[in-house]
Formats: sequence, structure tokens, C-alpha cells
Amino acid sequence: MTPNPPPADATPEPDGSDVLVQDPNLPPVALTEEEQKKDAKWTPAKIALWVAIALLGAVAWTMIAIVRGETVNAMWFVFAAVCTYLIGYRFYSKVIERYITKPDDRRATPAERKADGKDFMPTDRRVLYGHHFAAIAGAGPLVGPVLAAQMGYLPGTIWIILGVVLAGAVQDYLVLFFSMRRGGRTIGQMARDELGKIGGTAAIVAALLIMIIIVAILALVVVNALGESPWGVFSVSMTIPIALFMGIYLRFIRPGRITEVSIIGFVLLIAAIIAGGWVAGTDWGYAMFHLPREVIAWGIIVYGMIAAILPVWLLLAPRDYLSTFMKIGVIVMLAGAIVLVRPEITVPAFSEFAGGELGPVFNGAIFPFLFVTIACGALSGFHALISSGTTPKLIEKERQTRFIGYGGMIMESFVAIMALVAAISIDRGIYFAMNSSGAATGGTIEGAVAFVNSLGLTGVNLTPDMLSSAAASVGEESIISRTGGAPTLAFGIASIMSSFGGTALMGFWYHFAIMFEALFILTAVDAGTRVARFMLQDSIGNFIPKFKDVSWRPGVWISTAVMVAGWGAILIMGVTDPLGGINTLFPLFGIANQLLAAIALAVVMAIVAKRGTFGWLWIVALPLAFTAVITITASMQKIFSTVPGVGYWAQHAAFRDALAAGETSFGTAGSVEAMEAVVRNTFIQGTLSIIFVVLAIIVIAVSVLVTIKAFRNGGGVDTEDPAVPSRRFAPAGLFATKSERRIEAEWAKLPADERPESVRH
Repeated sequence: MTPNPPPADATPEPDGSDVLVQDPNLPPVALTEEEQKKDAKWTPAKIALWVAIALLGAVAWTMIAIVRGETVNAMWFVFAAVCTYLIGYRFYSKVIERYITKPDDRRATPAERKADGKDFMPTDRRVLYGHHFAAIAGAGPLVGPVLAAQMGYLPGTIWIILGVVLAGAVQDYLVLFFSMRRGGRTIGQMARDELGKIGGTAAIVAALLIMIIIVAILALVVVNALGESPWGVFSVSMTIPIALFMGIYLRFIRPGRITEVSIIGFVLLIAAIIAGGWVAGTDWGYAMFHLPREVIAWGIIVYGMIAAILPVWLLLAPRDYLSTFMKIGVIVMLAGAIVLVRPEITVPAFSEFAGGELGPVFNGAIFPFLFVTIACGALSGFHALISSGTTPKLIEKERQTRFIGYGGMIMESFVAIMALVAAISIDRGIYFAMNSSGAATGGTIEGAVAFVNSLGLTGVNLTPDMLSSAAASVGEESIISRTGGAPTLAFGIASIMSSFGGTALMGFWYHFAIMFEALFILTAVDAGTRVARFMLQDSIGNFIPKFKDVSWRPGVWISTAVMVAGWGAILIMGVTDPLGGINTLFPLFGIANQLLAAIALAVVMAIVAKRGTFGWLWIVALPLAFTAVITITASMQKIFSTVPGVGYWAQHAAFRDALAAGETSFGTAGSVEAMEAVVRNTFIQGTLSIIFVVLAIIVIAVSVLVTIKAFRNGGGVDTEDPAVPSRRFAPAGLFATKSERRIEAEWAKLPADERPESVRH
């Protein structure tokens, strides 16, 4: 059998990939350019389909942004999002693939070249999509849009949908591809290779510090969702043994039986939710699982330490696959329910808080704080860590990076838009009662009613009965000040889904959603800790080479312990924060996350410039410029604003002066201890804000200089790993094309002992 010829439009690489020779005894490892064109050939039916998608999307956007009256039907949000995503994936990501990445399936990926059964393993693209999506989809797409609903529905909708197509998915795809071409190197190590010692060191330090903040906030959202909720604690706890069982089942009992184990896992999950309601209703269950937030926080810290050390196949991969099955299923189910129920949205396009700096949910003007609050729903630096952490070490073929990187981020954005719709579909009074801090509401029904009604919201008249009835309907003692976004999203999902089963099922749907959200976030916590360990090992490895060996157990344990101690300390600080940890820490999380995105895009811009791809450099430069302006502006406001509700240092000074004056309570802090905690926390937050923005500016500046130098020289030094011929084949997208199915059939005819090993978790 003759080797596959190189694609006609492929640019010869200096590493010799243009002369890769395939083993003639194996079937083809890649499609030819002709086969790719044949599979993508336009037909009248395809043209009609894409015209229909474009028209439906245009109508949906018109209804949301232009025609809007006193109410807007929620189904238009679903149609606007889905149509825009489909067009972005089909056309915009194809432009990136054709002119920037230029994948070559004849090259072996790191998963194939370095397969070790631990961190490097060729993994089925569908399972890897699940693992990647589960790892990137943490608290951000759930929390950010819910908090951003304070500003009204339109600003968040525009940024979530358009931002992901032009910025978020672009970053994820390019970081994943370039990391894969470099042996799965972390974004920090890539920065050091591409930007030199100064820019690289700044990027590494920034990435490590920002990762600590990000994982801490992810864990804090879980704590707030599960705090004093025995039903939720039991159900989420049960997902750990379920995931372990699935890992062992796929590894040793029934290898490769993905559908089989999916059904088993789903049944066990539903059983865990139903059993959670029964356990919570017993005296012993209530006593065992009704845990204070501090205890849950310590439990998550221990979990993060263990999960980051275990082999990826045992807990991380099956748990991510299991949670993705739940995540995507729930979001698609919610979207379908919205289209069928068609709830009317009464929240204004721009709310009463869109024009000011202060608000009951979070403080800051719509520009720039809407963008940093939504965070992961549109663009996330955390994703760059995953895309250069676990995923590039598992990807089977180069062309799969578009499906996993760009496609995975689009799905996360869809989660964000569904979270926004769920938040704006509930009563506005209940929304603000749930998302305002305990210091503002006093944590009581009476306090919440008085506070919300004092906001002067049009058409809002909250009553005690509304809050008590809402809590009773979902089986909770209280829904007052359940900050963090997750409870609000769960309440919105339960309200919409109860249209099919009646209010009697509200409690089930609420706790089903809580478990779904906790699964979302815990997978990001364990994956984030694992990636943080990789980053720290890479960094220490520059001085102690032994640490670069990711299989060296002492290095693994030390690096994991250091990173867990870092984010665990921030988590405990957030849990005990008198101002409401999520309300004060989330702006720092959002800014840090977006600054990391700017750093990742800066590294990518330098790589693209060094490749000599100057005609398409704007695809990276535009989102980098926008993100840099947003995040640097937000950082400056948090550092220099004289408004205590906005500026960390202004708040620090106000509470410090109150303590010096002998005050025993001040603002929302009801005791001297609480005031001292605010002074301590704002000092930490303000200091980190300064460090983050300085490091990001250094990286961006160095990247611009490297890009200019590359432009003048017509390119730069290639830092990709040498190309090695691949000895395996796999389809590029979710569904195999006709040509791909033909090649798969050829591989299936090979004797089992001649086929390359494949781990298909």
C-alpha cells in the first residue's frame, strides 16, 4: 500500500514533515487533500441548510437586540446561540485550520510518540472531547453569566456568543495545537521558549499564581453550592466511587465498552440523586451530610491532592467523561425545554445597574467589569492551561484539535448562555435575594425582603412568602444569599423543568442541577490541580532537571502539595470572608483569568508570527488587543479606584481607618474580627492585582517585540518537536466521513496484534 501524498496546500516544514514516509505495510494514516475536498463538497442540500441556519440566526438576533419589547421569548436566545456557533465552527475555525494551523495527520502526536499509560495516551476523540470539555467547563460559565445578569440580558448575550467565536474558541484551538506540536508543553514553558527569559519567566510566574486563584474560586463555588445541603453533599460524594468504578471497568473488566459503561454510569448517577433525597430525610443522613462550609472546603482540598496524583485513567478521565455525559445532556435538555416552554423574559435589556459602578451582586461599571465577570463563558485563560496541560498529551491525530479545541469551547459558551437564560427567567426579586451577600441581606427572609425592595427595581415587590415558598419548593431550608451562581442556576433549571412534571419535582430538579454543577466544577478542580502540577514541575525543572520527568513520584507529590496548599489557603480565606467570598473574590478571579488569556494569546501571536503567517495574524491580534484593554483597565480600577466598593485598596483603607478609630463594626462587617479579615483579604487581593497586571504587561510587550522582529526577518526560530511518522488512523470530527469510514474499515481488517494500542476510555 503506497504512502499518503502530502496535502497540496501544505507548507513544507523545516523539521522535515514534508518528507514523512508512512509504513507501506499499514493502511493510510491520513486522508489525502482530494479525499478531504470530496467529503466537504458543497451540494444543493448543504447550501440550503446553511442558508436556513443563517436566516434563523438573523431572526433570533433581531428579536433579542432590536425588536425587544416589554418581554422577550427565551427561545430566541437558544436559536441565536446555536446558529452563530454552527456558522463560527463551520467557517471561521476552518479558516484558522487552513491558513494558520495546517494540521498534518501523517505526523505522530505526543500521545502516540510518548505513550506511557499515565499522562501520554492516544485517546478516542469523543472521549477526549468529553475529558477536555469537562476540564475547561468549571465555575466560570455557570457563575459569571448569573452574576452578569445584574446588568440586564443584552450585554452578556452579545459577549458570550460573539466573544467565543472570535476570541475564546480561537485561543483554545491554537494553544492546543501549538502545545501538541511541542510535545504537550505547558503555556508557561512555551512562553519561555518563544519569548525568551524575561517574557517567559513573567508568563510562568503569572500562570502559576493565577492558577492558584482560579482553582480556589472553582472550589469556593462548590462549597457555596453544597454548604449545609445534605442532599447535595451525598450525591456529589457518590460520584467519586462511581468514577473509580468506571475507570477500573474500562481498564480491566470491559476495555473499550464506552456505551456500556456510559449507561451504567448514568443509572448510578440518577440513583445517587434519588438516594440523596432519601438520605437527607433521615436523622443519621442529615447529621452526617449536613456539613458547614469550612468542612466541605477541607474535604475538597484533600480530594484535589489525591485526584491530581492518581493515574489519569483511574479517576480523571472516567469522571470527566461521566460528567460531560451529564453536562452536555443537561444543557441540551434545558435548551429543548426552553424552546418547548418558551418562558417570557421580563428582565430589561439594560438594567438599572448597567450605568453605574455599584450593584447588589457585584461592583464595577459595565465596561470593563461585565467582560471579566462573564469570564469563561466567552474567553478563559484557564482553558489555555488545560489546552497545554492534559489534553495535548492525549490527542490521537492532529486534525482532531479543531473539533476538541474550538468545538469544546463553543459548547462551554452554550452552557454560559443557558445559565444566563436560567438566571433571567426567574423572578428578579428572588434573583437578587439569592445573589446578594449575607452581609447585605442579614441571611434572613425579612432582611432579604427589606434589602431587595429598597433597590427600587421596576416591577419588583418581593414578599416573605415568595422566599419561603421558593425554598420549600426545592427542598432547602433557605435560598437567601446562596451566592456563587450555582444555586441560582439550579433554581432556574428546576423552575423551567417543572413545567413538565409539576412543582412536585422541583426538589429533584434543583438537586439534580446542583450535582450537575458540582460535577462541572470538581472536574475543573482536579484537572486544574493536575495542570498546575505540570506547570510547577516544568518551572522547577529549569533549575532541577529531575522535576521535568512527570513520572518521577517525589516531584509529582511535592509539586502537587505546593499547588494544593496555595489554592487551599485562598479557598479557606474565601469561605471565611465576611463580605461574602464569591462576591469579593470573583472580580479578582475574572481579571486574573482574562489576564492569563491575554498572556496565552500573546504567546500564540509570537508563534504565528515566527511561522511567517502574517496575513492572518489579525485573527490572534484582535482578541489579544481587546482582552488587554479590558483586563488592564479593570486592574487599574481595582487598584486605583477611590470607591471602596470597587477598589481593593480603597476598601482596605476604609476598614483599616475604622479599626484605628476604635470602631467595633463597619459597613457589612459586624465585628472587629470581621473587620480585620476584610483588611487582611483586601491587602492580599490588592497586592495580587498589582502583580498580575504587571506580569501580563511584560509578557504582552515582549510578545509585540518578538512579533515585530519576526515580521522584519520574515519568520523566526521553529521550536516544534521533530516530526515522526504516525502509525495509526482516526477520524477528525465527531462523526466519521465517508472517506474516513473506508480507511477505518481497512484498519479493522488488520490482525489484532498488528494494530497499534489505543486507550479508549
